[in-house]
Parts: sequence; structure tokens; C-alpha cells
Amino acid sequence: MTQRKDDRLWGGRFERPPNAHFDAFQRSFAFDRRLLPYEIAVDRAWAKALEPIGIFTATEVKQTLAVLDKISDRAKTDSAWVDSFGANAEDVHHFVEKALVEELGPLGWKLHTGRSRNELVATDFRLLVIDAAAEMQRGLEALLNAFLSQAKAHLSVPMAGMTHMQHAQPILLSHFLLAHAEAFTRDITRLQHAKESADACPMGSGALAGNSFAIDRHAIARELGFSRITANSLDAVSDRDFALDYLFALTGIATHLSRLAEDFVIFASQEFSYVILPDEFSTGSSLMPQKKNPDAWELMRGKTGRISGALLGLLTTLKGLPTSYQRDLQEDKEALFAAREQVTDMIAVATGAVAATKFNAERLKSAASNPALLATEAADYLVHKGIPFRPAHDIVGKVLREAEKQNILWTALPLEGLKKISPVFEIDFAKSLSVEAALAAKKVPGGTAPERVRDAIANLERQLNKKATKTGAKP
Repeated sequence: MTQRKDDRLWGGRFERPPNAHFDAFQRSFAFDRRLLPYEIAVDRAWAKALEPIGIFTATEVKQTLAVLDKISDRAKTDSAWVDSFGANAEDVHHFVEKALVEELGPLGWKLHTGRSRNELVATDFRLLVIDAAAEMQRGLEALLNAFLSQAKAHLSVPMAGMTHMQHAQPILLSHFLLAHAEAFTRDITRLQHAKESADACPMGSGALAGNSFAIDRHAIARELGFSRITANSLDAVSDRDFALDYLFALTGIATHLSRLAEDFVIFASQEFSYVILPDEFSTGSSLMPQKKNPDAWELMRGKTGRISGALLGLLTTLKGLPTSYQRDLQEDKEALFAAREQVTDMIAVATGAVAATKFNAERLKSAASNPALLATEAADYLVHKGIPFRPAHDIVGKVLREAEKQNILWTALPLEGLKKISPVFEIDFAKSLSVEAALAAKKVPGGTAPERVRDAIANLERQLNKKATKTGAKP
């Protein structure tokens, strides 16, 4: 066998080596080393697939698999070796081939028969996204359990629900917490879609045209845990829709965490005092001794920009690419890896902060008891008396205006005064004006009535128990 003067995966037609600055510029091992476990898994599947078509003997397969296992084991325990050995590696594919050749000699070069880095990286990347999405789902389930625990513990606590950041109607605190849980439940669905999008094996697609060695693509896909193979070799090496789907799911998670953070930052302010920030997820001031700052939430809110930026960055990279593989696609991973790590940390911090937060029940009840929040109940009372809603709305508006003129609470207006505005008001009107009555009235599915919130809690608990049973995790 011809000895190679250079261990690169290419170079036979070049007379001169790459410019040193360009060579460093084009290397990707510094970040695509994260794909190493998947690269080795794909290499194992490929080695097995080369035997039935006569490229490898049974002995060569056995030798190659043994060395791949050795590389895998060493990489897990010896990061210094990965750093030093990978210092001259172009990418993760080059790293593994160098390690194989060091152990096996020329046999190490045979593994690359009939395949391209284009299909390798697409396959590795898909496997990583599948695992990353599943890991993120488990993180979100832990966050949902934190919401569930808080919702169960505070089922009797009302609060002032808001629109336009203005107090609107009474709701239960548990209803508010479950609203956030609903958003993160949708994120789990988006992650599932990303997994399904990635679940197709490109191996056998070659650089763009397919494979000339009658490789069994379905067997490779089964070996790697894919449910199907990609349909078109040209598309397979350049498709990054699965990465977009994953980044879109991460952007949704980060956006929902940012909205949650905004609520908790506001609720922790002295003006609201709805929550007591946990010491473990807060910081102090370097100047003002009395301060307890909601830095955990503020950082989550701030980091959201870089997550949405990763999605926009990949979209921008992809938008101008011609069909098939282009080296621009090397830029698809670094931002995704960083976004994955950031969102994983954000979820973990949010889970701990939600679980450790204490709610000021008295303050919440006091805000919910503001009579202004019952104005809609007054209009509903008139509707039950036969007045169409629009005139009922106007009548209650006049009641509020009259109370303002008298500088008293509108609920303190005597029945005689109310009857001057509308004779429909009766003695039973006062009984309808309570937080309890307002909550109880909202008993449609999805409403804030205690019975409906209990149903929602039970439903979320069932969902989480079902997921825990599937994965073997503790609910």
C-alpha cells in the first residue's frame, strides 16, 4: 500500500501545504469534538456494513471495532489526550482516522471506503440533536414538576390577574403557575418534532451522489437507532432543517423562560412584593447592604437574546446556499452547541428557583381583593338580569364614575344610589361581589375556578407520571 506523506483526509493533488493561518481558520475540531461519541458510533456501524460487501474481512472488522472502543474509552477518561492528539486534527473525522491509523496502520484508512465527511457530519449532527432534544425534554419535565408542586401548595391563594400590566380580574395563583406550565408543555412538543425531524440516516449518501459499493443503508440506520433513511442523497448532505427545528424549540423555551423571568422580577419588587426571592438564587449589592437582587431571572431574560440569535444565524447561513454540501455548513454547529448548553443551564436554574420561591399569600390576597377587579362581575350580574352586555358595561362604568365623584369605593354605593343608575340592581347584588364568587363563576374548562384548576393540576400530574413511566425517571 502507498505510504502517505500527509495524514490529512485529502491532499494528493496539492503540491504545497495550506497557508498556516488559513489552516487554523478552517479547522473545526475545537468545537466539533462534541460529536466524537456519535462519530465513533457511526464508524462502528460503517465497519460492520463493509464486511458483507467484501471490503473488510471478519478479522478486520473485529480489529477496527476493538480500536474504536479503545478510542472511545480513552476519550471519556483522558481529556488531555484528546486535547494533545486533536491539536493537529482538522475535525472530528480526522481525529478518529488518525487514532485508527496509529493503532492499525494502513488498515485504519480502509474504514473511509465509499463515504464522505459530508454524510458523516450530517449523521453525527442528527444523532446529537436527537439526544440533545431528549435531554432537554427531561429538563423541562423537572421544571413542570416544580410548577406542579407550587400549584398544589397554593391552590387556595387568589391573586390579581393582569392585562396590559393593569389589575384586571381575580385568578388563582395556581392558575397563573399552570399558565407557564402550559407554555413549557408546548416546548416539549416542539422538541419532539425536532427529534422526529432529525430521525433519518444520511449514511450511504456519499458526498452528494450516493454510494457505489451497494452498502445496506437500512441496516446502518437500524444499527444507529434511526427509524428511516434519508430519501435523496443530494438533500441529505445539506439538509439542516432538523437543526433549525431544534434551535426553534430552544428559542421557544428561552422566550418562555424570559417571560417567566419578567413576571418574577416584577413580583419581587417592593411595589408588588408577591414573592420572596430565595437566597440560593439571588445576589446582593456590592454597595447597598439591604439589596437582594433577582439575578437568576435577569440573566435568563438576558441570555434569551443569544438563543434567538443562534436561530437567526443559522437561517442566515442557509438562506444563500446552493444545493448540496457547502463548507458554510461548518457554521451550523458552534452556535447550536452553545445555545444547547445555555438553555440547559437556564432550565436547571429556573427549576431550582421556581421550587425555592416563597409566595407572599397575604399580599396576593390583598391585591386580589381590590373591588375594582370585580367590575366585570357587576356587568355579568346585569346580564343575568336580562340586560345586553354592552348596556350592562356602560351601566357599571357609570357606577364607577359616581363612586369616584363621591370619593368612595364603588362597592360601597348604597342600593338606592345604584337603582338611580339602573333599576335592575337588587339586594342580591352585594352577594355577587366577592373574590370567591368571581373565581367560582369561571368554571368553564380552562378557567380559574378552583374545581377547574384542580382538574388542570391532576391532568398535568397524569402527563408527568406518564412521561416518567416511559423514561423510567422519577415523577
